[in-house]
Amino acid sequence: MAFSLPDLPYAQDGLAPHISAETLSFHHGKHHKTYVDKANGLVEGSDLADASLEEAIAKSWADKNMAVFNNVAQIWNHTFYWHSMKPNGGGKPSGELASMIDRDFGSFDKFAEEFTTAGAGQFGSGWAWLVVKDAKLEVRKTPNAETPLTEAGVTPLLTMDVWEHAYYLDYQNRRPDYMGAFLEHLVNWDFAAENLKNA
Repeated sequence: MAFSLPDLPYAQDGLAPHISAETLSFHHGKHHKTYVDKANGLVEGSDLADASLEEAIAKSWADKNMAVFNNVAQIWNHTFYWHSMKPNGGGKPSGELASMIDRDFGSFDKFAEEFTTAGAGQFGSGWAWLVVKDAKLEVRKTPNAETPLTEAGVTPLLTMDVWEHAYYLDYQNRRPDYMGAFLEHLVNWDFAAENLKNA
């Protein structure tokens, strides 16, 4: 098999009460696994059968092979999302990342406002991202399976899943409450800082 379902980086109940074990059971164990299974079926016997996830994303996007792209990109996006959170996360970052947020957004509060506006303003399913491009931080939003990996020179630092299955069992239609909990209690600034260092 070309692709596999990664383990969660914490226990299934590790993000409770902000994201329940039940949500992670469905989101990781069903949704994420389905993308892995579908992607493996689609690339079997093709020139992508031995490709890395990033190679499969790049080639399927370039070839406009959206069946493959949607599944391999969702494997990558979800894996990145799990690492964008941690138990007892949230709050404000420190160090270089905090300084860059102040420089590029004006303040942490302005960043938080822009980030949650991106998540709330993504019609339907999609993602809110903090990325770095040309040594400057930016907030992005992408629909469906799309990912900043398809744009040269852009490095994702963290992401928030705003597909309904990410929060509906815990928050129903209250996406803003979920986004608030993400920033206040879940976001993994250490992961974002490591991605920034490696950009």
